[in-house]
Amino acid sequence: MNDAINNGKRIIAEGANALMLDLDYGSYPYVTSSPTGVAGICTGLGIAPQKVETAIGVVKAYTTRVGEGPFPTEDFGPAGEHMFTKGQEFGVTTGRKRRCGWLDMNIVRYTNMINNY
Repeated sequence: MNDAINNGKRIIAEGANALMLDLDYGSYPYVTSSPTGVAGICTGLGIAPQKVETAIGVVKAYTTRVGEGPFPTEDFGPAGEHMFTKGQEFGVTTGRKRRCGWLDMNIVRYTNMINNY
């Protein structure tokens, strides 16, 4: 990666999980073992933070979570079921049903503070 960057190549890196699953910044112990924030690009690809030019955050119009953990905006009613059905919300790895709820702007602001989208 460093050779490519040093030779003027541009690299696009995509994160697989949201920051709230990050071991350091997420809702421990309901997290994954890998860094999920922008800093994970540096550790995962072995590049210096100064080489990350732009970070773009992508947010769904509603929030989902697989498995246990806090979820203050979870909707157990018809709207939550609609989000699940229309969004086909199953975990990619486990196939488990994702919990669905309303967009939590406090979390969006928090993740932006950490990742500087």
